[in-house]
Amino acid sequence: MAGETPLMVVDGGGVVVQWSHQAEEVWGRPAGEVVGRPAIDLAGPVPAPGGGDVERCSDGSLRDVSEGAAGRGLCVRPVLRDDGSAAWGVFLPPADGLVPGIESAVLKALSAHMAAALFVVDEELHVVSANAAAQALSGASTPQIRGRPLTDAWPLTSPRALEDMLCQAMGDGASAVDHVMRTDPKNDSQHTHSVSVLPLRDAPGAVVVAHDVTEQEKVRRGVQALYAVQERVGQTLDVVATCQELVRALIPGFADIAVVEVVEPVVRGEEPPLSPLGRNVPLRRAAFGNSGGDQQARAHPVGDVRALPFPTPYAQALADLKPRAIALGADTPWLAADPARAEAIHASGARFLLVAPLTLRGKVLGLLSLYRTQRSGGFDEKELALTVELATHTALSIDNARRYTREHTIAATLQRHLLPPAPPSQTAIETADLYVADDRGAGGWSNACALPGARTALVVGEVVGHGIHTAVTMGQLRTAMQSLAALDLEPDELLARVDDTMTRLARERRALPLGDPLRDEPLSATCLCALYDPFTHTCTIASAGHSPPVVAGAASGTRVVDMAAGAALGDGGGPPYAATTVTLGDGDVLALYTASLLSAARPEDGTSDAQPLQRLLAGTDRPLQDLCDDILYRLRTDALPGDAVLLLARTRPFPADRVVTWRLDDEPTAPAVARRHARHQLAGWGVDEDASYDTQEIVSELVTNALRYGAPPVQLRLINDRTLTCEVHDSGISAPRLRHARTVDEGGRGLFICAQLAHNWGIRYTDNGKTVWTEQAFPSQHP
Repeated sequence: MAGETPLMVVDGGGVVVQWSHQAEEVWGRPAGEVVGRPAIDLAGPVPAPGGGDVERCSDGSLRDVSEGAAGRGLCVRPVLRDDGSAAWGVFLPPADGLVPGIESAVLKALSAHMAAALFVVDEELHVVSANAAAQALSGASTPQIRGRPLTDAWPLTSPRALEDMLCQAMGDGASAVDHVMRTDPKNDSQHTHSVSVLPLRDAPGAVVVAHDVTEQEKVRRGVQALYAVQERVGQTLDVVATCQELVRALIPGFADIAVVEVVEPVVRGEEPPLSPLGRNVPLRRAAFGNSGGDQQARAHPVGDVRALPFPTPYAQALADLKPRAIALGADTPWLAADPARAEAIHASGARFLLVAPLTLRGKVLGLLSLYRTQRSGGFDEKELALTVELATHTALSIDNARRYTREHTIAATLQRHLLPPAPPSQTAIETADLYVADDRGAGGWSNACALPGARTALVVGEVVGHGIHTAVTMGQLRTAMQSLAALDLEPDELLARVDDTMTRLARERRALPLGDPLRDEPLSATCLCALYDPFTHTCTIASAGHSPPVVAGAASGTRVVDMAAGAALGDGGGPPYAATTVTLGDGDVLALYTASLLSAARPEDGTSDAQPLQRLLAGTDRPLQDLCDDILYRLRTDALPGDAVLLLARTRPFPADRVVTWRLDDEPTAPAVARRHARHQLAGWGVDEDASYDTQEIVSELVTNALRYGAPPVQLRLINDRTLTCEVHDSGISAPRLRHARTVDEGGRGLFICAQLAHNWGIRYTDNGKTVWTEQAFPSQHP
């Protein structure tokens, strides 16, 4: 009873539509009783031919359970009815269990009803047959493509990949499933297919099944673009870098060409303009990307600044803040308004354009332009909505970068105003400085202060951090140090006083309201202070967590000063700051610097150089400014961790004819002798009589106080420098004080008189006593 005639035929609804004589013999039911009824009514054991039984298995198939049938099952396969509809036929298999022609029937059914393209190829990879979908994919009928190589009948962008898959599958008999391949279109958009290769078992050849997954691929591409933008864009707080991140996230997956243009003031950190954007507002081309290589045609170079032409979709998108998806062609009318873009579009092969404004809260930050070629296809509504979402995320990132740029521009501007002008050279010391600012606005500074007695204080410091508050703290510390230096403090004591100031500032910061973000930011700074005395040729240095200075001299060579670095300012105390004294010869160069400069001066090849300034300062016979410039040209300034600051000071001898020193006897006549010496010297310097008289009075009072309250020996020194300085030194340690004597008092007016005649006075303590000094401005130097 086996054969190609079905026992019965069941339609798609499970209803019996045909009942054969063989079925009547198997089930013992006439056609009139079965046709039109559900086939499920046949479930359960029924009589089988020869008196056996047939039952339904758990998988829904029927099996002969009679003892003579040996468990042979029924076969079900699709059949075509006379009216062309498909149904299911139930057959009795032959005794060996094989159904004749099943493979051919299944292949025919699949070929007729599968939506996917199905090619059958021989061992030479030539087309044997193709279903309707495959013929549509090839653009030709089966007779036209039969015998042709598959990759010729179906052009792909990577035909070699398909050929390799086929050879591999037919060689080892293993199927290759779901490989993504793209068509190679001529005038149509590119399509994407999921290709599977199934080798034939009983004949040489293979079946190639291709499902069109263009829409799924487009959705996947959009999701990937969204994820890439959210993942990458906004990682840096730089406007241009943010635009470049966007381009890299969209090329090549989402578009073939991408251009980002930003309103020029936004790049500088300024407030973006409100919409609609004026026609003359300039935009900077911040980023450009393409999938066509470096030779891709472009209308303008990156960095170019110009207004958008009108009327064009670009300008219109920034006027009404609406995105646009446009097809491009040779007859597109608005291209005439922008010849440069028109030429670039034609040269690149772009056929589709999507422009989306970069806006935030009604303010225009820039414009995103995406292009696709014919192969990539146009932008649909879903991609348009997705691009708007990408543009919104990018606009927020650009605005964050703009705010950061604005804050650090303010910080850098504030820092420049708080920094002193170029340090003036003194009579006994020549100075030059180098300052390379961190773009983020840091807290580095340097200063050279002239002190009484022709001495000079050299300071380099750096406040930890960036931003406006760091610049303000730098200004506070610099002012405090300059004020304290005028009190004639030694470097170690000066740093101790500044550390107290830093501690108070930190305490004030911790007292800010809980919601203030500045409250939890640490406050710390490093500083190096050096005090040079040209008469002793000594330089006293103290460090608060700062790098030691470098000394370079023609005779002594180049060396790093060996000294102890105390705790950084504001670090909560520690051992007292220690002072180190070094002797400098005439012409020696002292270099003070920040850690950022030292880092930028290290060799690029990564070789060890513990102190690169020693190498850079090898030739000290050049002008100091030339030396600073040479060091600048050798710096790696691409990634400074802070402000790179360098202060160079070259010593030189104080002119012998502008200083004079007398040692006075411990006698009552010493004040008169001192007056006489002063009068004679001042006349030789050309000091006028009024200033000379005032100086003689000062000398008399200071010498008298030294003899009366101090200890011998007493020494008088006059210095003719930027001011006229009078110094009286004795070995006593008792501190004189300014008193306001009563009318009837016979004494107590000495320092008061000196303070009235001089514009500045003070006391300086040394290891062997104290020095009381006064400064008088020459007549031409009075304010």
